[in-house]
Amino acid sequence: MSFTARPARVASFAAAAALALSLTACATEEEPATPTTEATDAHAEEGHDHDEATEEHSATENSSKTPRIVATYDGGIAVIDAATLETVSQIELAGFNRLASAGDGRHVAVSTTGGWAILDAGTWSQAHGDHFHYYTADPALSGVLIEAEIPGHVVVEDDLVALFDDGTGHVVLVEADEWTDMVEHGHAHAIGEYTTAAAHHGVAVATDEDTLYVTVGTEDGRTGAMLVEDGEVVVESDKCPGVHGETAFELAEETMVAFGCEDGVLLFHGEHAHKIDAPDAYGRTGNLFSSDESNVILGDYKTDPEGGLGLSQITLTNVEDETLTVVDPFAGADALYTWRGLTRGEDGEVLVLGTDGALRVIDPATGEVTTTIDVIDAWGVPEEWQTAHPSLTVLEGMAYVTDPAAGTITAVDYVGGEVWKSAESGIAFNEVVGVTG
Repeated sequence: MSFTARPARVASFAAAAALALSLTACATEEEPATPTTEATDAHAEEGHDHDEATEEHSATENSSKTPRIVATYDGGIAVIDAATLETVSQIELAGFNRLASAGDGRHVAVSTTGGWAILDAGTWSQAHGDHFHYYTADPALSGVLIEAEIPGHVVVEDDLVALFDDGTGHVVLVEADEWTDMVEHGHAHAIGEYTTAAAHHGVAVATDEDTLYVTVGTEDGRTGAMLVEDGEVVVESDKCPGVHGETAFELAEETMVAFGCEDGVLLFHGEHAHKIDAPDAYGRTGNLFSSDESNVILGDYKTDPEGGLGLSQITLTNVEDETLTVVDPFAGADALYTWRGLTRGEDGEVLVLGTDGALRVIDPATGEVTTTIDVIDAWGVPEEWQTAHPSLTVLEGMAYVTDPAAGTITAVDYVGGEVWKSAESGIAFNEVVGVTG
């Protein structure tokens, strides 16, 4: 693809905060994007301590890995012990912040003013011969900031992290296993960069240093995606109107990449692109979830372009048969979900959190609900996607459900079909990601 091997644009977090950039997010309720935040002066003044905090906080050795949950709330970021559900740390950060896994089980990319700040969740494993040592430390925002006008999607695939700037169409590629070194040295080590022909709310997936799958569009609309190798466009498709969301996975030792469209799913494999049509003229899938354990992609599904966040159907796309099946996960029950309530289990199970407070486990091959678990109280779908509402994530074989209204986080054994533990944090969590440690 001829990524340009030059250092990524990186600034100190404090300096970026002090710029107080006025950035405009392009999200709509149908298209959750990554908006920016405005850091407070107080946070800017504290920013110079982030490097020192990351280097100086003492590590504690543990007998096993310590998975942690990272969650945003109004005014900051919380880090939670995934086993005890106790809040380990709260880090003040003004604005509406968004989170994405950085791919190494320790760090998290935080969309904020001026780009992506890198959070050290303070839990990691260190190889030593034929075994590992496990450590924890105080979580801290590092001094590393990968600059972007409008920081958008962050995608991890094959130990490569692609960060897409919606404001410029610029893509920065880094290696996930280098985050610790980057944080220690205070700057990112970009192994490649790419810029699309026009800025748009897009996404990129890198499967190796010279292979990039990237969306095609402008500020006025998005039309499809393309595969670029060594600087050359190998295949491009304009058959994906309103392209949004992606997923990549391995099937029969072949990497497949899929993008959501307003009328189906666009699938890339090898040097080919295939459109799998939705059964409705407007049948939008904007968020995709795959698993290396399954040949079926989970997607959300919307048939009314003027409809709100709440949805009642999902899509199950079989990539071998190239068929897209629409399924009602609630079997006619009076419940809805949002994209924050969809994910996959570690063995490929489809998980859906409904507004009735129940978590449903679905067989991706048949679309049948195999287990229903009552987790939280019933809740209502908000009008704005930024409004905190229940979120779902899976970490180390356990599902975690937040309930902002109750200020709780609940761990669910979705295989055993029961709630394992719940804790009151008193915090209205919004976005949630997990780190394995």
